[in-house]
Amino acid sequence: MAKSKANRPKARLPKGFADRSAADIRRTNHMVDTVRTVYERWGFEPVETPFVEYADALGKFLPDADRPNEGVFAFQDDDGGWLSLRYDLTAPLARYVAENFDRVPRPYKSYRAGWVFRNEKPGPGRFRQFMQLDADIVGAASPAADAEICMMASDTMEALGFWRGEFAIKVNSRTVLDAALDAIGLAGEDHGQTRLAVLRSIDKADKFTREDVQRLLGEGREDESGDFTKGAGLSAEQAEAILSIFYPLVGPGAGTNMFDPMDDDETNIAAQDGAPDYRRTDSDTLWHVRRQLEDISADVAALDDLTAMSDIYRAAGYGTKRIQIDFSVVRGLEYYTGAVFEAALTFETKDASGKSVRFGSVGGGGRYDGLVGRFISQNVPATGFSVGVSRLAAALEVRSDSEPTPGPVIITVMDRDNLPAYQKMTAALRAELNKGGATVPVEMYVGDAGMKAQLKYADRRNAPCVIIQGSQEREAGKVQIKDLAAGKRAAQEIDSREEWVAARPAQVEVEETTEAIVAAVRNILL
Repeated sequence: MAKSKANRPKARLPKGFADRSAADIRRTNHMVDTVRTVYERWGFEPVETPFVEYADALGKFLPDADRPNEGVFAFQDDDGGWLSLRYDLTAPLARYVAENFDRVPRPYKSYRAGWVFRNEKPGPGRFRQFMQLDADIVGAASPAADAEICMMASDTMEALGFWRGEFAIKVNSRTVLDAALDAIGLAGEDHGQTRLAVLRSIDKADKFTREDVQRLLGEGREDESGDFTKGAGLSAEQAEAILSIFYPLVGPGAGTNMFDPMDDDETNIAAQDGAPDYRRTDSDTLWHVRRQLEDISADVAALDDLTAMSDIYRAAGYGTKRIQIDFSVVRGLEYYTGAVFEAALTFETKDASGKSVRFGSVGGGGRYDGLVGRFISQNVPATGFSVGVSRLAAALEVRSDSEPTPGPVIITVMDRDNLPAYQKMTAALRAELNKGGATVPVEMYVGDAGMKAQLKYADRRNAPCVIIQGSQEREAGKVQIKDLAAGKRAAQEIDSREEWVAARPAQVEVEETTEAIVAAVRNILL
């Protein structure tokens, strides 16, 4: 018996979560399969950790009150311990490696795909549940491991269909940032909050002008709406020292072509219209920053790992059309200990209002040498990269001109007393159409509706064709096959019902044999 209206639960989606359609799932599955193929080609192996971890395994999200409710979804187990839905895939990997330290090979190269959960305020494009696809190398301190992650990230972007010049793997090092901050008088824990404010200001360099970043480094900045952001409080001299290192090479109006003439792909390398006709290489960038660090008496050895990384990936043919040193990349303010990476899309698209926008970052990572060591008595170096699956899928959808994925071939049911015969036909067609590794879904309509509703159902499923057999066709040993896509095109050219009935557009009659039906369907699918 149906519940009264007052007692019915309201059908509503929780805030920050999303339902996924068949098209979304297929697109995501294809993307994950593509990325998985790249990762395995580089020698990475899969591992899977559970959705739930002990809360203390998540590092900075340790409970500090009655429950750990900052950033994670948590609940108390029957033994009183706190459990949390995983916030990312990196902390669970660190726990897994520590727990299986004597069994995993080192370096340990693994990848993981899965859902993560953030107990944060949702917003446009910001969900509480989303999928990540990570690859990590645990147990290798060499910059060769960081360079390998960057090269594999580049291969991943290309495998997904992005052209060189449409994306960039941007690289920086937290050791360089730390060396500069130490040199301008911000060394030590006493300046922790100021250091974070400086890093947040640098992180805005790809969005704000030099003057705006300078204000954020100083007293603060007021935006167009009148909102004021408090600055880092640096002196004019300190701010200029930071800007001279981290700003001139990036940001709006930088006016430089970042393509490397030694890139293995020489297409589209010419300078942009109106831009200076020269090409900055990693060597130019490193030389510039070395000079600036020397000017403020900073430790230039902080550049050694970046230099080594650049030598490695450039020797392998990955020039700046794919991997670029960019000193404005910050990421994980309290998380990373060395190199940091960011995968950014550089092509423009239109938002809902028609305004040109860039997708920007679709993934990132870096070196996190302290995470595994939280669980065991030795330091374990690690580096890795995470792809934002949902964001990448959205970018691919905007960029794609392809038609929707075809739905199933549908056998309609005209005579319910002959369901076994329809199902026999369905099974035979499914077997024949999918020989040789093909994937052609075939289904018999199992609802209770009439012919008109069945055709509407087929249209909603994006079926390429339907197979129709009523009593007259059965007696004659025939079936009708209707090409739905061709029928839609013909309908635009036929003005009257009489013309439609006479023409029977995009509909053919064939013998009721598996061979004849399969041949006609394959002709439609081609």
